[in-house]
Amino acid sequence: MRFTRLTVVGLALVAASGCASEPSLKEAAAELQKDTQRLEADDLFKNPLMKLRVLQRPDKDIRCDEDKFKRVLRATADDERNSPDMDSHLDQAEGVMAGTLVHKLGYERKPPFTVDDDEVGRFIYGVKKDAGIVVAVYVTPESPTWRLQAETSCLPR
Repeated sequence: MRFTRLTVVGLALVAASGCASEPSLKEAAAELQKDTQRLEADDLFKNPLMKLRVLQRPDKDIRCDEDKFKRVLRATADDERNSPDMDSHLDQAEGVMAGTLVHKLGYERKPPFTVDDDEVGRFIYGVKKDAGIVVAVYVTPESPTWRLQAETSCLPR
């Protein structure tokens, strides 16, 4: 429940950064589907030990306003804990996912950044302004390590 509330808040903060011109739903959905494929094809996440699970593929329009729709990607993955120190484990897991989002999937990382060592978990937010996509990842101390939700803006069909 905490993840859901904080993800919604984070997505709202990232979405508030705005876009100069909105893409079409078709363009945004195509980009989010490519992100799904890139994540599944990434050397790290295609390793069965990472237990990548795509819980919701961005292949269905979801009504989010009277005449607008969005697409959503939800996924989880796990990172084996190699350190007895929880803070180090979370730092490492946060760094891996932030690097994947920025370097492999092309997101721009957005605040709020983790500002202190919180052993409850960490949040990573990103945006693809041109594609109208926002992403939030909750990095948790328990399994699964990463809980990712990416979604397009609410756009007309």
